[in-house]
Amino acid sequence: MLTDFHVHVIAHGEYQYSQEWLRQYIEKALEKRLDVIGFLDHDEYIEQMDFELVKEMAGKYSNIQIRQGLEIDYIPGRDNEIKRLISGNDFDFIIGSVHFIEKWAFDHPDHCHIFKNKDLMDIYIEYYSLVEKAALSGWFDIIGHLDLIKIWGCRLKPEQNLKLVEQVLQSVKRAGTVVEINSGGLRKPVQEIYPSFDIIQRMYELNIPICLSSDAHQPDQTGYEVEKAGQLAKKAGYKYLTVFFRRTKSYVPF
Repeated sequence: MLTDFHVHVIAHGEYQYSQEWLRQYIEKALEKRLDVIGFLDHDEYIEQMDFELVKEMAGKYSNIQIRQGLEIDYIPGRDNEIKRLISGNDFDFIIGSVHFIEKWAFDHPDHCHIFKNKDLMDIYIEYYSLVEKAALSGWFDIIGHLDLIKIWGCRLKPEQNLKLVEQVLQSVKRAGTVVEINSGGLRKPVQEIYPSFDIIQRMYELNIPICLSSDAHQPDQTGYEVEKAGQLAKKAGYKYLTVFFRRTKSYVPF
C-alpha cells in the first residue's frame, strides 16, 4: 500500500483546477503505483477549489482511491475562521500546518535570512509550541511536515531537537492526531524527509499513527519518494498506514 495525502492542485496560485490538470496528477500517481491520492490546497485558495470536479474524476478511476482535503495554516486565534473553512465542505481529511511564527513566513525563500538574526533555540521553541497547539486544537486530522522549521538546514543538535519535540509528540498522541511522513523535504535545502528519522522512531514508540505524503505542487512531483518515506517508517517499526474517508481514519498494512 502506497499513499500520497498531500498533493496540491493550485500550488501557490500558479495553476487551476481542470479535468486535464487533475488527469496528469492521477496518471503520475498510477505510474508510481499509489493506491490513494489526496488532493488539497492551502486554505487561502479554498474559493478556487473544485470539489465537484474531484468527485467526477474519482468516478472515472477504479484503480486508485481519490480523496479531497484541505491544508490549513494554524495561527492562534483563527478558530472561528477554521470552523468556517471546514464546515459546509465534504472533506476527507484536514492537514494542519505551521508556516508562520507570528508574521514571519519562515519557509519562504524571501525570509530565510531572518534565521541569522534570531537565536535558533528560541525559533525552535516558538515553532514547536505552535505545532503542539495545532495538534491540541482538535481541528486537524493530520499534522503536516512536523519539523518544517529545518527547511533551510538551520538545525539544532539532534538531541536538543528531540528533547524539544517530545512534548509535541506527547500532545499529538493525546489528541489522536496523525503525523505525515512527508518526502517534500528531500526537494528542499535540508535534503531530509519531514520529520527526521529519530522523531519517526519516537513516534513509533508512542504509537502515533502515520500517513505518507509528497507535498507535490505539480503533477511530476506526485508520489515523489513516498516509497522512501515508507521505508523509513518500516525501519522505525511501522506496519500500518492511516487512510481517510470523510474524516474517518482506518489503518492498512503496507
